Amino acid sequence: MAAAGPEARGAWCVPCLVSLDTLQELCRKEKLTCKSIGITKRNLNNYEVEYLCDYKVVKDMEYYLVKWKGWPDSTNTWEPLQNLKCPLLLQQFSNDKHNFLSQVKKGKAITLKDNNKALKPAIAEYIVKKAKQRIALQRWQDELNRRKNHKGMIFVENTVDLEGPPSDFYYINEYKPAPGISLVNEATFGCSCTDCFFEKCCPAEAGVLLAYNKNHQIKIPPGTPIYECNSRCQCGPDCPNRVVQKGTQYSLCIFRTSNGCGWGVKTLVKIKRMSFVMEYVGEVITSEEAERRGQLYDNKGITYLFDLDYESDEFTVDAARYGNISHFVNHSCDPNLQVFNVFIDNLDTRLPRIALFSTRTINAGEELTFDYQMKGSGDISSDSIDHSPAKKRIRTVCKCGALTCRGYLN
Repeated sequence: MAAAGPEARGAWCVPCLVSLDTLQELCRKEKLTCKSIGITKRNLNNYEVEYLCDYKVVKDMEYYLVKWKGWPDSTNTWEPLQNLKCPLLLQQFSNDKHNFLSQVKKGKAITLKDNNKALKPAIAEYIVKKAKQRIALQRWQDELNRRKNHKGMIFVENTVDLEGPPSDFYYINEYKPAPGISLVNEATFGCSCTDCFFEKCCPAEAGVLLAYNKNHQIKIPPGTPIYECNSRCQCGPDCPNRVVQKGTQYSLCIFRTSNGCGWGVKTLVKIKRMSFVMEYVGEVITSEEAERRGQLYDNKGITYLFDLDYESDEFTVDAARYGNISHFVNHSCDPNLQVFNVFIDNLDTRLPRIALFSTRTINAGEELTFDYQMKGSGDISSDSIDHSPAKKRIRTVCKCGALTCRGYLN
């Protein structure tokens, strides 16, 4: 009865009337095999511990109520501790029980004593919810890593509450144009440099400076566009002017914040200052459509509308339903990320790509944030630049907690 970690199957955000687990449970209940969902004659009657639901002591013997993976709840059984070979699940069970009792003691809403003979129903219910949440978050994490196209891994954790994966979010790696909007993703010309760092390269052709130093760190001030080498350039993948297009290089974690800001993103490794961290992607819509959606988002107190106003104000990126890990990055009035406009294959100045670079050294475990008003911080900040990502109409209270907090997001 090994307690193996759950494996993600299928696409997490694709609507489905019946889950894979439900289908597996039905097959086993009716003694049916189906190779397409992993139920064969060989494993039809296999039993593997999925999670532990309850605990009791009978005649000095410890028992746990076991939920069997791929089997319906009606087949749950009480098993003696000595038969369980799943130390991780046992530890998680103990931790969840301790966390629940700690929360109750802290909140002082009700009084629940840790009973050595049996668990109170409220404790068992919480433990089951946490187990189901843990499985759902693991599947979501697996799905995100299957969909992402960059080197850095994505992790998910929630040690704060019982919130699970968002039900209406679809992970994408690049802009998704709304109907009627055309994104030209093929450059018409490219450089013929043998060393783009020293020769007249794509930035020079666009009338700007090369954005990076030899360490691939940004060296231009905010507001200056980045022109990277494109698919028609003769330089190779190691060209110093190919940074954003290589994607996120750092392992990041989507985590549940404890300050009421919902989900956030933290880095699991040290990030040097001026380094590229991630792109902000989503659905590209017209400014008129953004105005309409903004009214709807105001009622929820949130918005993911990012105006592409580098040269004009025709288009907006909406990352509410379609986006990447940047969808979960929170605002701060003292951020550690700064926005830059980037042009690679699509040179249409109305449709720049949005890249987030670190403004300072960011230590492992630190939350990533950017200023929704794009005023930035640190040595590369500029109060004169206004690249506001969202059209907000209702004043939203800021929860960033920074010493320089303005009090409102807008």
